[in-house]
Amino acid sequence: MRVYGVKACDTCRKAAKALGAELVDIRATPLDAAQIAAFHSTFGEALVNTRSTTWRGLSEAERAMDPVALIAAHPTVMKRPVIEKDGALTLGWTKDVQAHYGV
Repeated sequence: MRVYGVKACDTCRKAAKALGAELVDIRATPLDAAQIAAFHSTFGEALVNTRSTTWRGLSEAERAMDPVALIAAHPTVMKRPVIEKDGALTLGWTKDVQAHYGV
């Protein structure tokens, strides 16, 4: 099991701790295009966090980029955490996700 997020994010750290999972810091270890594409094919537009500080700082041209290229260029615009277990993916750390993992 892996939790993809940012080490400085409280929610990502809480999720990794609760699940006893490895936290993969997407700033320190950038995702490759195939990983981002797999996340995007699973979650679609929900993968881009349009409420983030990073998103608000983007130009209109950057906001119009392909989501996979946008996340590759600006990893912190990805909604997080993305949790991978046995090839299945979940997004966020909501009550539903916590219940899914029995936390």
